[in-house]
Amino acid sequence: MRFELDNHPGFTAIAAKGRLNMVAAPELRATVDEAIAAGNRRIVIDLTETEFLDSSGLGALIGCLKSARQAGGDLRIANAGEQVLMVLKLTSIDRILSPYPSVRDAYSDA
Repeated sequence: MRFELDNHPGFTAIAAKGRLNMVAAPELRATVDEAIAAGNRRIVIDLTETEFLDSSGLGALIGCLKSARQAGGDLRIANAGEQVLMVLKLTSIDRILSPYPSVRDAYSDA
């Protein structure tokens, strides 16, 4: 899995490309922690190219959300594909991490 950061006015997007599983979960947490440490407290995880999400990846997303909120920010997700949406809905995590249709939409209310 690869992670690419892209700074936007008011937030940072992190594109997650590949499979978000137990192998990639620690790397996602580290990437988000680095972004927060650099002062980026409003983060969007762009799941456009995330082809698979398992329970470890789900745990990483929740952990990243917690880290962002503890830093006084927030974490949102965008562009989730069919498999990712199914996992979010089956686990009811979509109530906590509401998926947005695009990266720009994630913070359009702010």
